Amino acid sequence: MSRQVKERLKKEVAAMKNQFPGFRPGLVVLQVGDRDDSNLYISMKLKAAAEIGINANHIRLPETATEDEVLRRIVAVNENPAVHGLIVQLPLDSINPINTEKVTNAVAPEKDVDGLTSINAGKLSRGDLGDCFIPCTPNGCMELISQTGVSVMGKNAVVIGRSKIVGAPMHDLLLWNHATVTTCHSKTLDLAEQVGRADILVVGAGRAEMVKGEWVKKGAVVIDCGINHIPDSSKASGKRVVGDVHYPSAIERAGYITPVPGGVGPMTVAMLMKNTVESAKRFLQTYTPGKWNIEYTKKKPQEPQPSDAEISCSCQSKPIGELAREVGLFSEEVEPYGRSRAKIRLDALKRMEKQPDGKYVVVTGITSTPLGEGKHTTALGLAQALGAHLNINTFACVQEPSPGSFFGARGIAVGGGYSQIIPLEEVCLRTSCSQIVLCVYTHVFVQFAFGMISHVYILQALFDLLVPLRKGQRFVSPAQLNRLKKLGIEKSDPLTGTEIRRFVQLDIDPDTATLFISMVGCAVQDSGSLENEIMAILSLSSSEEEMQQRLAKIVVATNKSGDPVTTEDLDVSGPLAMLLKDALKPVLMQTVEGTPVFLHTSPLADIAQGSPSVLADKLALKMVGSKGFVVTESGHRADIGLEKFFNIKCRYSGLRPDVVVIVATVRTLKMHGGAPPVRIYRHLFIMHSLEPIERGCCHLKRQVENAQAFDLPVIVAVNKFSCDTDTELELVCGQARQAGAFDAVQCTNWSEGGAGALALAEAVQRAAKLPGQFRFLYDTQIPAADKLRTVAQKMYGAKDIELSPKSIEKLVLYTKQGFGNLPVCIAKTHLSLSIDPMLKGVPTNFMLPITDIKANVGAGFLCCLTESVSFILLYL
Repeated sequence: MSRQVKERLKKEVAAMKNQFPGFRPGLVVLQVGDRDDSNLYISMKLKAAAEIGINANHIRLPETATEDEVLRRIVAVNENPAVHGLIVQLPLDSINPINTEKVTNAVAPEKDVDGLTSINAGKLSRGDLGDCFIPCTPNGCMELISQTGVSVMGKNAVVIGRSKIVGAPMHDLLLWNHATVTTCHSKTLDLAEQVGRADILVVGAGRAEMVKGEWVKKGAVVIDCGINHIPDSSKASGKRVVGDVHYPSAIERAGYITPVPGGVGPMTVAMLMKNTVESAKRFLQTYTPGKWNIEYTKKKPQEPQPSDAEISCSCQSKPIGELAREVGLFSEEVEPYGRSRAKIRLDALKRMEKQPDGKYVVVTGITSTPLGEGKHTTALGLAQALGAHLNINTFACVQEPSPGSFFGARGIAVGGGYSQIIPLEEVCLRTSCSQIVLCVYTHVFVQFAFGMISHVYILQALFDLLVPLRKGQRFVSPAQLNRLKKLGIEKSDPLTGTEIRRFVQLDIDPDTATLFISMVGCAVQDSGSLENEIMAILSLSSSEEEMQQRLAKIVVATNKSGDPVTTEDLDVSGPLAMLLKDALKPVLMQTVEGTPVFLHTSPLADIAQGSPSVLADKLALKMVGSKGFVVTESGHRADIGLEKFFNIKCRYSGLRPDVVVIVATVRTLKMHGGAPPVRIYRHLFIMHSLEPIERGCCHLKRQVENAQAFDLPVIVAVNKFSCDTDTELELVCGQARQAGAFDAVQCTNWSEGGAGALALAEAVQRAAKLPGQFRFLYDTQIPAADKLRTVAQKMYGAKDIELSPKSIEKLVLYTKQGFGNLPVCIAKTHLSLSIDPMLKGVPTNFMLPITDIKANVGAGFLCCLTESVSFILLYL
């Protein structure tokens, strides 16, 4: 009979797979300890699941497992959408106290295929049979009764036993199927009399052969749920299995009777499979493959439009834990920081590593006015349009506000108007590296101070301090072993006096860097460079291991032999990684309309790649699925930020964008066309002559060509301001299409939210369907000077580069040190294609002077300074 049920379920599972390719009902059996009887029951369940086509997994915790560990495992399974049934195998065989009731009730009711939670039991007792899971043994009993052809309605039914697993739910099932039910137990005084009146008898008392055959009513249906062992010398084991009913005598009177073993047991397993399949069916009723079950909040714009802060305060963000669940994160992967933000553990990326990536859209801009043109706002508006309005899984990835924007005219918001991250007061999460930098400097100070001392006893004392003796053995850290290897020393103990001196003395050359610690004359990288390199490393690392490797490569000085001195040489790369471990986790927040956002890292766009973290992008691409979109951003504009995004970030991340969006405005193109500023605040220009726009569109064309140099489709988003006329906007869109853009659309997302970026979202969808042909601008193996020349000529339109004597000297040194094959990062003004911030439009025939070059080896690029940039001012 159980075989027939399993065959029927097998067909149902096959139908599910045909309707939803790749889908399989999932079952997890959670066991604590290693009891032989539990192992036998579990093997039966797993075998039945495999026969039907259910994906079953067995989680076995050791007998040392605590209640908290068991509950955490249950929560993880509850949140896993690939699992539709969860069985907690009882008893819980642990040496630690575990509350069984608490554990069984921790199972999500919709996955409680055993039907043991209080919620399912309550629904059953109330008669809500279609809205709960019925315990498998009683359910199997009802199936066996139905197979006899005997109608339950109106019959006298007697249940012997009152356990939560059999007796109590059996009573409820018979009652709600219209039988007249009497529940008895071992203390019932007239038990034989009660049994004698039963048309249907279900016995689950747990006492061997307590019901005698002469008690049974002639022709009754007898269901024996008991499993008991009694002595039997004829058996090899010395015992045999019997039920709660004396089978040899009862079979003479009963119309139908189940044998033990082989009766209720197999049917119980079959009902467990039935509940699992039913759970999967219920899941599929609300399941759309690849779609999040997320609720968005569409704001109705107010007139006149409030300030960014007022809009933020008026928006009630959903609890961050709820948002995390909606986008597929498990609670154990989420570390809440208050109600509105949370850090996401990197385990989430490991869990999703086999999932396909979504479409990757990068938002950049043209050379803007000092007030900016709404690149952040457009990126967030696009994400809102794709998510809240087109119902596509969409994530936005943006940078945390940098100090310049935080204290400058642009304010503290990320985005603006109805396309911003909320709550506004919590968006500034910038990681401070000052203490980390101070840690490095302290080590350099100590090493330099001792490096000037050559007395053998002092060197030995310092060696003993750095490499201490523990129980007669030297404790050598991995970083110290690497330093010994770099020095050509293949042993760690014992070392000769010469080897100790080479190991201890860094022999730093004070003339090889720019900032001096006056008290000792020690030269190291300036704090702005070092702190920003740490932030760049944080942004470019794909794992904790990669971050530690990058941190170990940071060059803090050069010795007198011309070799780099790294943080690993100082033995501080490990502590640095520990300090930054939590900072590496992406921060989850949300927009005004409830679109999820990763707000993570803020490397400067001038002296670094200036984009959100690689980890944020990678995790978001996995979470949205193959049909979803991730909208990320590049710092500044197409010639600076986008070039670094591609040649640095994409080179290291391995990610390949599908679409480029360039943000432009009428007021900026008027500026590039030579129109004088009339009023500087929100609207820089209010004159409506078309001539300046037509002249300024040469700059837009240049930036479109810059983006197209990477062989990607380019869409121009014209961010509309209230003073712009339809004629002006149409002119810009037309010029953008003539310049080769895939499309050009107007955007009003600042005032309308996602609804104002719908045209942009639809254009992005179309462009993302084009076959990708992404390519880098240069090969890193060519000489550094050629890489600089390529960027200067192809991105900025420069005639050539001019290397200062200092830059040439640095390139020679870095090539000798093995850093010549790194990508280049040119630090120049972001207010012009040239080095002169006053030159607008498309300057030509200019030289790009390179005044200095710094090797950010940990970050993985050569930072090349121009005379238009002050390194310290860039940082400040």
